[in-house]
Amino acid sequence: MCDDLTQADNERAFGTMSRRDFGGLGGAAALAMFLPAPAQAKAIKRRDVTIATPDGIADAYFVAPAAGRHPAVLVWPDIMGLRPAFRKMADRLAQSGYAVLTVNQFYRSAKAPIMAEGENFGQPAVRERLMGWRKLMPPEAVMRDAAAFGAWLDKQREVDVKRGMGTTGYCMGGPMTMQTAATLPGRVRAGASFHGGGIATDKPDSPHLLVPKMKASFLFAVAENDDKRNPQEKETVRAAFAAAGLPAEIEVYAGTLHGWCPPDSQAYNQVQAEKAWGRLLALFGKTL
Repeated sequence: MCDDLTQADNERAFGTMSRRDFGGLGGAAALAMFLPAPAQAKAIKRRDVTIATPDGIADAYFVAPAAGRHPAVLVWPDIMGLRPAFRKMADRLAQSGYAVLTVNQFYRSAKAPIMAEGENFGQPAVRERLMGWRKLMPPEAVMRDAAAFGAWLDKQREVDVKRGMGTTGYCMGGPMTMQTAATLPGRVRAGASFHGGGIATDKPDSPHLLVPKMKASFLFAVAENDDKRNPQEKETVRAAFAAAGLPAEIEVYAGTLHGWCPPDSQAYNQVQAEKAWGRLLALFGKTL
């Protein structure tokens, strides 16, 4: 499960759409249909990369406009990991003018793609494996990773280090954006959590307690069913940002289920995902 979300929440989003299922939808063609290139899209260049971290060698996907220097963005995928849908999402963000690193946060356990043909989160053995891997990423490990990934980005010729860095995260990646912003307050100027799980808990390492260490504006796009399960969470986050004097746009997206942003999710809601995408671009346009 993604942090403190229920098994039903996660299975609703990820439980029935396997790699084989998505291939049956047309794979790349389906992604192109769901995620069209932006108007005046920039030409881009892509490469698979490896990054040394204190915990090992992480594999990742880097894409940026083919010319010039641009603000860096660090992307944390959901529990299904780095895969074609997130590569396409990264391409789209790069076409909008950003140098984008999408990481395999499960690198301690496996290289991407972490799901084999025909696997899905609804399968008990798969779920047990993924949750075991998730336990290897406590907050302090994520923050070590964030520091390493941020340092790597700043060494790339495509990155304009004079401009702020952004970070986005989906599901389990949502709290990772907050941990990133707290780890790199001198660089991260914007963060966005999409149906993030466990962004405010009663634990001493809750991500919302890191807000005083941040210097970033944030977007929190909340799934309606997540909010019904825990309506106080967004208010706790809102209060934390207000106390720190940091801007935070927090919205519950009507009619959405957990996992509604990635186009290969069973819960994908294209209309609301496009709205959230527009809010992300507005945030980055203002802050980076």
